[in-house]
Amino acid sequence: MSKSFRSIRLAHVDDLADPGALGCDPDCAGHDTLFVVRRGESLRAYRDACPHFGDTPMAWRKDAYLNGDGTRIVCHAHGAQFDIATGVCLLGPCLGQRLTPVEIEVTSSGDIMLISA
Repeated sequence: MSKSFRSIRLAHVDDLADPGALGCDPDCAGHDTLFVVRRGESLRAYRDACPHFGDTPMAWRKDAYLNGDGTRIVCHAHGAQFDIATGVCLLGPCLGQRLTPVEIEVTSSGDIMLISA
């Protein structure tokens, strides 16, 4: 039996600064449930939930997921810092834990699509 997949447009690559991040609410939950991070040509997406404490949102204000120089993802509730490429906590109370990755793809026209089963 084959799985059917659906894709939801989250944003366009040009919507993200470099480096930058963008919170998204693909399920219309009324708050961002995931975020996309851009650093150079690389794009990653993660659930907007710190692994340190339940579903604590990461950003301190809309789309504020990165540290000052844009080199790490930061949980502003706990101060934890995460590697952008892997989601692994490098500093803070959840050292060694990781953010939950979300599968995305970029179309030839630059649309960032959430891929879900």
